[in-house]
Amino acid sequence: MKDDNAVAEKSKSFALRIIGLYKYLNQEKGECVMSKQILRSGKSIGANICEALRGYSKADFYNKLTISLKEASETEYWLDLLHKSQYIDDAAFNSMNDDCQEIIRLLVAITKTQKTNEQQN
Repeated sequence: MKDDNAVAEKSKSFALRIIGLYKYLNQEKGECVMSKQILRSGKSIGANICEALRGYSKADFYNKLTISLKEASETEYWLDLLHKSQYIDDAAFNSMNDDCQEIIRLLVAITKTQKTNEQQN
C-alpha cells in the first residue's frame, strides 16, 4: 500500500504532539482525567497502525486499521471536549484537530480501499 508509511509517520508525529499536550495539561493546567484519556487514544492510533503493517493476514490488517480509526475518532472527541472546556485554546485545538482529521481521512481511504479489494476477490 502506498500510504502505509505516510499514515504511520503522521500517526507517530501526532502521538508525540499528544504526549506534549498531556504534559502541558498535567503540569500547567492540573488536568488529569481527560489528559489521560487523550494520551491513551492518541498514542493508540499509531500503535495499531504499526500492528496492522505487521499483520499476519489481510483481515488482521483491516481489523487493526479500523481500530486505529476508532481511536482517532475518540481522540477527536477528547480534543473537542478539551477545547470546549477551555483547557486548550483555539490555535492549539485547530492545529491538533487538523492533524487528527488528516489521519482520519487517510485511515478512511485505506480501509475503504481494503474493503473494496476484499469484496472484489
